[in-house]
Amino acid sequence: MHLIRPFTGLRPAHNRATEVAAPPYDVLSTDEARIRAEDHPWSFLHISKPEIDLPAGTNPYAPEVYAKAAENLKKMLAEGILARDTMPCYYAYRLIMGGHSQIGLVAAASVADYDTNRIRKHEFTRPDKEDDRVRQIDALNAQTGPVLLAYPDAPEVDEILALAASAAPDADVTAEDGVRHTIWVIRDSATLDKLTAAFDAMHAIYIADGHHRSAAASRISAARKAANPQHSGEESYNYFLSVIFPHHQMKIMDYNRVVIDLNGLDTKAFLKRIAEQFSVQASASQVKPAKPNEFGLYLPGQWYRLEIRADLIPQNDPVARLDVSLLQNHLISPVLGINDPRRDKRIDFVGGIRGLAELEKRVDSGEMAVAFALCATRMEDLMAVADAGEVMPPKSTWFEPKLADGLVSHVLD
Repeated sequence: MHLIRPFTGLRPAHNRATEVAAPPYDVLSTDEARIRAEDHPWSFLHISKPEIDLPAGTNPYAPEVYAKAAENLKKMLAEGILARDTMPCYYAYRLIMGGHSQIGLVAAASVADYDTNRIRKHEFTRPDKEDDRVRQIDALNAQTGPVLLAYPDAPEVDEILALAASAAPDADVTAEDGVRHTIWVIRDSATLDKLTAAFDAMHAIYIADGHHRSAAASRISAARKAANPQHSGEESYNYFLSVIFPHHQMKIMDYNRVVIDLNGLDTKAFLKRIAEQFSVQASASQVKPAKPNEFGLYLPGQWYRLEIRADLIPQNDPVARLDVSLLQNHLISPVLGINDPRRDKRIDFVGGIRGLAELEKRVDSGEMAVAFALCATRMEDLMAVADAGEVMPPKSTWFEPKLADGLVSHVLD
């Protein structure tokens, strides 16, 4: 089996992509999705968030929700809004957000390689979220939410994708958030073979976002394999929908922290405790860390620049040397008394897309007592954690721009 393979994608018909493309299912609440899809009958939100077409208050995990998704997909096919390619293809997918651009490959990735960790993970998954994706895939008999992956240095792949993106696009959509999504279909058999061979030569590729979707695909594959006495390994359920970008093009933003209180300390005592393990320097302006091991600290009306002592950074531990780990292990836990950031209600997380002004707002309003700005995790650090078979701390990465749902889906024959 190949690490990836081309597939017969389910895509918006000609000139329909703008009507169909939608944000990922997990970035909008039901209420937000209902508003976004109003007067947009062909928005993919009717498939990815089908509870919007049922009475308000419907449990989004109820059986009728998944049935509604299947009904809506069937309708979009019957009306010719979506159509399936007649031959297996790869697809080049370019994202542009402001001055940032990245070009990746839409492909079907091997479940077997996911199961053996050649497609590498860095997060734990929650059974309830896996269950939701399993039910969605089963109801649709298709994977509609792509897994975001990264591939290591492969100049030949980069060149093929850049060449594909120099042609006229097959779909070109600018979303409401200003992000531009462009798709090119790659049909040339020699190019398909080159891409497949190039990925077969890679030692690993890496999940960036979509751990629940890939875990669900693995569960679907195992169940269908067990139920199929003619199983050959070539069935489409042995692969999952993915978009794979070169790791050096991917953009990770900072994932910042805010805390409700100072754990019984006043400001002076709090800063004194921090100074035991960090240098602390007051700043007349916002502090956006420019390098690893540097942090911004915001208390009401005042920013500080923190830098952790070099002797506290464990160079040989890919998890413990992450900035999110250093902040947690040397400040948030010992000083603020938050030992389990996954479950402790005193801490919250703010994606860097919201900017430092959001940190100031939440502290100055009195909602939070203190905020921490971090340097964004690097892709190289994520890959090192995955290569070591370890797991990233919670809320370590915030990838932007986000993929769109609906531009290419993977049908399970």
